[in-house]
Amino acid sequence: MKKTVLNQNHVNLGAKMVDFAGFEMPVQYSGITLEHFAVREKAGLFDVSHMGEFSIKGENALPLLQKITSNDVSQLIDGGIQYSTLLNENGGVVDDLLVYKIKDHDYFLVVNASNIEKDWNWISQNNTDGAVMQNLSDDISLLALQGPKAQQILQKLTRVRLADISYYHFTRGTVAGIDEVCISNTGYTGAGGFELYVPNSQAVHLWEKLLEAGKDEGLIPCGLASRDTLRLEKGFCLYGNELSDDTTPIEAGLGWITKTGKGDFLGKEKILNQKNNGVSRKLVGFELLDRGIPRHGYQVFNSEGSCIGEVTSGTMSPIKKSGIGIAYVKPEYARAGSEIFIGIRDKKLKAQTVKMPFV
Repeated sequence: MKKTVLNQNHVNLGAKMVDFAGFEMPVQYSGITLEHFAVREKAGLFDVSHMGEFSIKGENALPLLQKITSNDVSQLIDGGIQYSTLLNENGGVVDDLLVYKIKDHDYFLVVNASNIEKDWNWISQNNTDGAVMQNLSDDISLLALQGPKAQQILQKLTRVRLADISYYHFTRGTVAGIDEVCISNTGYTGAGGFELYVPNSQAVHLWEKLLEAGKDEGLIPCGLASRDTLRLEKGFCLYGNELSDDTTPIEAGLGWITKTGKGDFLGKEKILNQKNNGVSRKLVGFELLDRGIPRHGYQVFNSEGSCIGEVTSGTMSPIKKSGIGIAYVKPEYARAGSEIFIGIRDKKLKAQTVKMPFV
């Protein structure tokens, strides 16, 4: 297994380590629920250095990105970020990703750890006009400081006016004595905060300085388990669960990042057809009315006992204290308030579809 440069820090803090996307990563430290509430109410610090980063430059960078992603990259301003999907020729999602515009002809992509090689090969295969590509994944560490006190904590370590960084924008500045840190305002927890991109050589220093700066504000290190419960409460998609090569962004409710008016792009014909004629399944949120915990892969039934879909993600919501989940179902059951049943072991537990986010 690969290890991030912060691996020993996690071990020293007593983290439970697991294999995730080929990396040995901390799944939890003090407990999932404790870490979850720390992020919702105060602040949590995540090591997400396993994520992949690509540089795409040159005059043909924009045409390449317009061809392979669903969003309209031409609308990005310098310092802007887009959430998008990487598409295959059938409109399926190769990955979901973030596209950063540094300046004209200079872009930075952040992709999922499990898809680094796959994404790199797919982009390279479609780079027929010679955009300049560089895989920076092994050289960059990424820390996510999340929670309502994240700005207050980070502001102690930088002169950059963090309040001026709008949602889905970024800037560069000195943080904890480290020059040219990329400070990004996106987040995968729905609790606000910042992502900090630094060279591997600076990661341990930044990690320690952040924990020190946040000590009095209740900042604690958090693992991937609470990151998952946090993103699920906000209804955020996870690749491999809600998204796959056989799932289109339209089916996944991501029509808002799928800009069919931008010109030709991979999978456009399939996506236009779904936009115009509808889909055979839709992604919905649901909440269990009976006591239980839904999990990925569980079947969804209607009141007659017919299978109408499948759960993609599920958990016991720490905030709501009930079972919540996301599932693909037939369109006629996608309306909020629809009665459905989740197959858990030998029982069918009553649930209803709800609008996301859950909290």
